[in-house]
Amino acid sequence: MGVDYYNVLNVTPSASEDDLKKSYRRLAMKWHPDKNPSSKKEAEAKFKQISEAYDVLSDPHKRQIYDQYGEDGLKSSDVPTPATQRSYSSSNNNDDAGFRYYPRDAEDIFNEFFGASGDAFGGGGRRNCDNGGGGGSRFRSAEAGSQTSRKTTANRKAPAIESKLACTLEELYKGGRRKMRISRVVPDGLGKPKTVEEILKIDITPGWKKGTKITFPEKGNQEPGVTPADLIFVIDEKPHSVYKRDGNDLIVDKKVSLLESLTGITISLTTLDGRSLTIPVLDIVKPGQEIVIPNEGMPISKEVSKRGDLRINFDICFPSRLTLEQKTDLKRVLGGTGVDN
Repeated sequence: MGVDYYNVLNVTPSASEDDLKKSYRRLAMKWHPDKNPSSKKEAEAKFKQISEAYDVLSDPHKRQIYDQYGEDGLKSSDVPTPATQRSYSSSNNNDDAGFRYYPRDAEDIFNEFFGASGDAFGGGGRRNCDNGGGGGSRFRSAEAGSQTSRKTTANRKAPAIESKLACTLEELYKGGRRKMRISRVVPDGLGKPKTVEEILKIDITPGWKKGTKITFPEKGNQEPGVTPADLIFVIDEKPHSVYKRDGNDLIVDKKVSLLESLTGITISLTTLDGRSLTIPVLDIVKPGQEIVIPNEGMPISKEVSKRGDLRINFDICFPSRLTLEQKTDLKRVLGGTGVDN
């Protein structure tokens, strides 16, 4: 399950929103790196973990995913959104759209909670240290922070920006890495806007589906008084010349002649990972018939050792006309046998 966020915040799994806030306020004040100069590395690690735990558990959507899949599922896999859950019977490809969590900056979480204007830090002649004043500490007491943070209005967050990420079936079968170059506006050292470029890396997990979302928190433009938008890439599937995807299954439509449907056929395919697959079909193939090859479909993203099935649908091509001789031969071969049910 990875890190136990409830244990990190010293709360139970049934903790309310107020319980989470009280615990985060106390622990963040205790472990902030500025308050622990003699053990800064340890404090930074603790502070980051505390902030991450609060960020997940204070968000109902993230918390529900964490409760069901744990930290590993929250960060490393696409998981179905709680509102829809997994539904293979639905024809909507987005029913199994996933969610992927990327941790936010601990200082951003801290500033949003206490207010960037200094609710947690003393300023001017209002310094109030935990030890009763003096000593130059930047922190007020947790109680003072509690009283003032209620009055702070957080910055408005810009709407999320979504962009399609078109992937081939081969990429979604084998996995891979994409590098996306983005441009965004940020303030320079003098506060003036400037455009910067950044490379975002996306690790594609084998088995991801159309509609899976990869979120990069606050990678939008930075504007005064506005929290930058999240940048979201949404997986889209490029059409394939041989295969179609249906959930975790792959479908191949195969045209065969009437002769092949009666006497047998050998189907040769190249799989999405480059293997040669030979499928002998020895029985008579009937119109609309489908054969299933187990474990030759798409990988299942949360169980990478498992795969869906390969389904081959047959379309029998009947001749448009027969000669008298051909009809006679067919009657001789097939006649007198009756109807085989």
